[in-house]
Amino acid sequence: MGTAVSQFHASPALDEALSYRSNAAVADVEVKLTPTPFADLPLALVSADEVFPADRSELACRVANVAIATMSLVLMLPVLALVALAVRLTSRGPVFYSQIRIGVDRRYHRKAEYNRRGHDLGGMPFRMYKFRTMRVDAEADGKAVWAQKRDPRTTLVGKFLRKTRLDEIPQLYNVIRGDMNIVGPRPERPTIFAELREEIPLYAQRQRVKPGITGWAQINQSYDSCLSDVENKVRLDLEYVRRQSLAHDMAIMSMTLPVMLLRKGGW
Repeated sequence: MGTAVSQFHASPALDEALSYRSNAAVADVEVKLTPTPFADLPLALVSADEVFPADRSELACRVANVAIATMSLVLMLPVLALVALAVRLTSRGPVFYSQIRIGVDRRYHRKAEYNRRGHDLGGMPFRMYKFRTMRVDAEADGKAVWAQKRDPRTTLVGKFLRKTRLDEIPQLYNVIRGDMNIVGPRPERPTIFAELREEIPLYAQRQRVKPGITGWAQINQSYDSCLSDVENKVRLDLEYVRRQSLAHDMAIMSMTLPVMLLRKGGW
């Protein structure tokens, strides 16, 4: 279920420095993302005006994303069918699970006086899909809960799906719809997003690009279990935003396969 928070308790102060480096335990191949002058600065010292997406052809990116997502869905149909059958036969409840997530913020480049939205969600909300990995009563009270290692709410099949990241494959449909790209910062739930952007400097600036199924942060770090993990991923996400390109996206996609096949970094 990605990053999920309930009864969110933020640390009283943010760490003053977070190192920018690839985690060799997660990925053995380095992506050549050149650090910006701000890469080693504490998040609190980086201005929002310094976090802008690198220029690239969005049309070429969109065509590539739709083509790769469509081809992947077609090639993986047998795997998807087996996963769906396994989920259906081993636990009560639906095969697919969906949540509202916060997507790209298309207003960041507009002047404030043209903002007619009554409530600032931080981006365009959309419904994200994945294979169900937890019991249907995992959030019985309706509140989001941190996912954790050896989570008792996770089903037997769900543990395997989360470890291999196969539970995320239905999000290829979100890519085709235009809600997401294959590569980008992971989208968060509205209530959690609202809390994190208050606690972590520049968290909202991740929304200046479309969210993704995988990303520079995801191949370098496992699932989030605390605020410090989220902070570290924000640094990696912002570095990706500043250096985004179709070539980098392809490199990150190629690094995602070993993470899935070798089950690195997942729970």
